[in-house]
Amino acid sequence: MKEVEIYTDGGARGNPGPGGYGAVVTFGRHRRELKGAFDHTTNNRMELMAVISALELLKEGCAPTVHSDSKYVVDAMTKGWLAGWKKRGWRKSDKKPVLNRDLWKRLDEACGEHKVTWKWVKGHAGNELNERCDALVHEAIDAGDMAVDQGYLDQQAGLPEGTMDFGE
Repeated sequence: MKEVEIYTDGGARGNPGPGGYGAVVTFGRHRRELKGAFDHTTNNRMELMAVISALELLKEGCAPTVHSDSKYVVDAMTKGWLAGWKKRGWRKSDKKPVLNRDLWKRLDEACGEHKVTWKWVKGHAGNELNERCDALVHEAIDAGDMAVDQGYLDQQAGLPEGTMDFGE
């Protein structure tokens, strides 16, 4: 399997508020940067979107190493939280519904044929590619071309599940 390095970051100004994600995907000497923004969302949703966008970019089964400064994402994937949520019908151990279920399902699907390794990196600590991802987050938000995070809006309205509108 091809070994791919992925660095990701997400953030929201106001949390909730306008948010963005950034990812840097490298394979050998090839490099691709991804970014996007949403008008009303959360930091955790953008952390998830960063990873999802990078994994969905891969066209065949690979062995990506995902570097994220989000304990929320990395712990869910390495400590068995996601598997437990699925087993309990998308409920946490305290029986409350899992937040961001739409994106967790999408991430689970995006991992599908890949052999993903998850690594937590300390944010804002001088890691060049993590810092680049942070810059992509801010570039995306500052550009002002924001999509609607329908999943967040549906979640806030108490609807069972939504999808993100990418303006397509």
